[in-house]
Formats: sequence, structure tokens, C-alpha cells
Amino acid sequence: MRLSTPSFRFFQPLIVLLYTMLHTASWNVCAQTQNTFGKVFIFSLHDEIAKPAERRVEKALKQAREQNADVVVMSLNTFGGQLDVADSLRTMLLNYPVPTIVWIEQNAASAGALISIACDSIYMKKGSTIGAASVVNQTGELLPDKYQSYMRGMMRATAEQTGRNPKIAEGMVTPNGYLTDVADTGQIITLTTAEAIRHKYCNGEAASIEQVLEQIGAANAERVYLQLSWVDHVLAFLLNPVVNSILLLLIIGGLYFELQSPGIGFP
Repeated sequence: MRLSTPSFRFFQPLIVLLYTMLHTASWNVCAQTQNTFGKVFIFSLHDEIAKPAERRVEKALKQAREQNADVVVMSLNTFGGQLDVADSLRTMLLNYPVPTIVWIEQNAASAGALISIACDSIYMKKGSTIGAASVVNQTGELLPDKYQSYMRGMMRATAEQTGRNPKIAEGMVTPNGYLTDVADTGQIITLTTAEAIRHKYCNGEAASIEQVLEQIGAANAERVYLQLSWVDHVLAFLLNPVVNSILLLLIIGGLYFELQSPGIGFP
């Protein structure tokens, strides 16, 4: 005797309804994954790390906060600069309330390495480098270990706070002989893109800002860019170290001529 089975037509509406619900749920999950951030603030830092750079980053972070950006993406290309300015930028980035991402377009040397490590995520273009963070003077000579020790401490502390290997950060300042599996063993460390990814100093390789946004799930996010006025450009010019030096020479020259010929005059 064969038992009778329910007709397929009886279950067909239920199957269709279940399929629709699962499809809608999976689409929503996919949409959330692809749109992790609703608004992205983007700016570039392609200059020497000096007072103009400090003012630029400070203004960018302020505008990002005013725009209620969900994430800040910085395009970086620098050979470094002043230690005090780098420390100031490091503090700004570490204490910023929303995620910060740096895309190293080519170079993140010296102070640029410290700034990069202070960001929550690092992406690098193929062929880029990060490292070589020793403290040097104006002629490029290494300063005494007192200065190197302070820089090592800053690099370690920054790496610890952002979840990266502090020993590698320290090795970017002074030669190391204990990191045998890292590039430049026994020397000051500079990592390529592939090496940075392998040692978890880089979240991924990206050829452009567009690819960075795709990898972080912000391809369809609203994009806001840094806006600078003519006053900002003038101040950046006047704060340039070279311009500062020229103006200082003019002031000294004016004082000299004034002492040579006292009275009211142009000097």
C-alpha cells in the first residue's frame, strides 16, 4: 500500500515566499557590506612635514568633523620633516573620533612613517615604501642617541596603540639585529608594499583612492574633499620654512641698514 503525498502545488507559494525573504535578507547584508561608510572625507598631504602641513591636516580634520564624515582618507607622499610637527599630527590622528586611513601614494619616510602608523588603516600603492624614521639634522647626519631614543619611544607607542608590531616601528629608527625575518636585518628598516602587507603594517595594496574606498566598503559613499581658501594658501606660503628663512634674512638686513643710517626710512 502506498501512502499519498501532498501535492507540490500546495507548498509552492510557501517556497516562493521563503525564497523571497532569504533573497531580500542576503541583498541587505550585501548592501551593508558594500556601504560600510555613508560619508568619506578625502584630502592629500604631499608636502614636507612642517607648519603648513600641520595646519592643513588640522583644517582637514576639523572640516571632516563638521561634515559628520564616517571615515577620513588621507593621500600621503612625503620624505618627512620636522619632528615636533610630526608628533603633533600623530596626536591629532590617534585621538580623532572616527577611523582614519592613509593611502601611501609613493613615500612615507621619516616623519611620514610616524604619521602613517598613527592612522587606523594603511593602504599602499605598488612600489611605495614606509620607514627610515631616524632623526637627522639639516645635512642628513644622524643626531645623538638621545634624540633617537625619543623617536623610538614614539614609534613604539604609536604602533602599540594602533595594533602593529612595535619592534618593527622601533627598527625604522635605529639598526636592529633581532628582526631576522624582516627586510634590512641589522639595518634601519624600510618596508616595500609587499613587505608591509606581510608584516601587517599595510592593510592592502591599492592603485588609487578609488580602490581604497572599494576595499573598505565605501565605493558608493558620499565624498567630501578638503576646501581651502586663498587665505589658507597665503598662510601656507608664509609658513614655509624656506620663505621663513628669506623673510628672516630680510629682517636682519633691514635692521643692519637701519643701524647704519638711523632715522625713518624703508629698512
